[in-house]
Amino acid sequence: MDRLDAMSLFVATVEAGSLSAAARRAGVPLATVSRKLSELEKHLKTRLLNRSTRRLTLTDAGRSYLAACRRILDEVSEAERTAAGEYSSPTGELVITAPVVFGRLHVLPVITGFLAVYPQVDIRLTLSDRITQLVEEHIDLAVRIGELPDSAMVAIRVGSIRRIVCVSPAYLAKHGMPTKPQELAGHDCITFEGLAAPASWSFGSGKMEISVPVRSRLQVNTAEAAIDAAIAGLGLTKVLSYQADAAVRAGALRVVLEPFEPPPWPVSLVHAGQGRLPVKLRAFLDFAAPRLKELLARSL
Repeated sequence: MDRLDAMSLFVATVEAGSLSAAARRAGVPLATVSRKLSELEKHLKTRLLNRSTRRLTLTDAGRSYLAACRRILDEVSEAERTAAGEYSSPTGELVITAPVVFGRLHVLPVITGFLAVYPQVDIRLTLSDRITQLVEEHIDLAVRIGELPDSAMVAIRVGSIRRIVCVSPAYLAKHGMPTKPQELAGHDCITFEGLAAPASWSFGSGKMEISVPVRSRLQVNTAEAAIDAAIAGLGLTKVLSYQADAAVRAGALRVVLEPFEPPPWPVSLVHAGQGRLPVKLRAFLDFAAPRLKELLARSL
């Protein structure tokens, strides 16, 4: 039995929540995962997992063994990175995650430039609006928009993003300019569900925060759809500033109600920051941070 392989499958099973999910993640048959876990338990002469048709639960021995497996696997990975030269020169794979639209518009161009400068580094970029767990999902760096919870993670702030209300000039010509949030009740609105509720939108902050009723003529689940509908003259929409930046600069949309915007959200580069940073990650942070700061300083 390859004990390191069995340990990896055990950890993957716990993190994935099921044998089948672990098999998919590892790219091996379900029967192989089940057999290797059984062999591991037989070798240890104890049960690690309680299996049922609905879920897996760790035994007391399993919880202790899981912590030890993670520590051992981390040390092996560290040794391999050191031997491969990741602490002496930028090399190896870098795993990065970013929000979908922000990642496509801002992060991907930076990555393209970085790869041209560092030919020994490969990058796996995942664009997702889901909040990922860096350590558990083996992610080196995350681009996060919004206030960050207190944690052991290291965050480098690179700029900020506004939450704006925008509308087409054609709509304004027909329906007039709203001068305060309360007037939105008399206008047609387009709600991007990822940012606002369909029945009311929030403005201001702290004690000055207000929630005003709106009439959502259209509800959509992507910012692109909300922006396209606003450009078509259907109504006002609330999106993040970078999402509408191109349309505003082209004159297809205008930003309104700026004095009532809530405080901008910070944009941060977040990493685990445990132990020595691989040179590939240090190199990317040094390359990306000033470029993202410049890009965000030029945007709305």
